[in-house]
Amino acid sequence: MNAPLAKKITGGLIVVSAVAALGGCAGAFNPETDAASPVAPRVQALVDANREYPRWEDFPRSSEPLPEPTEVAARVGALQGAGTDLAAEAARIDWQLGDPAAFAADVNSRIDAQAVNPVTAETQAEVEEFARRTRERGTAPPPVDRGPPPAPR
Repeated sequence: MNAPLAKKITGGLIVVSAVAALGGCAGAFNPETDAASPVAPRVQALVDANREYPRWEDFPRSSEPLPEPTEVAARVGALQGAGTDLAAEAARIDWQLGDPAAFAADVNSRIDAQAVNPVTAETQAEVEEFARRTRERGTAPPPVDRGPPPAPR
């Protein structure tokens, strides 16, 4: 193996710690009441009273009667027939889109055939001019001479 020994040891420690952490949680699924607690008898009585809850008898019954098996079969048959009709309708559709390059050329020719609005052309020129002016403003000024002033002559 190409994995260094430290990686193997670290991986083993992670697995061992995960198993230990999950093992500590296992006791939470079977809790016991502390007998020394003053509320222990009440807690144990509530647990014992509700140990079998929920029961099917406790759920409310539906007000509607269950459909007959023949009615369910008829509904399933209707759904299957509708699915078959839909599949037949989808099969009749011509799903061929043709050559993608020809489609793109057709779309581009239709776009090129429309005249460009003069306002749009002006706006593009204005955008370019704004970008040029902004680039000019973004140039740094020349450096300031910080040396001693020149001696008078």
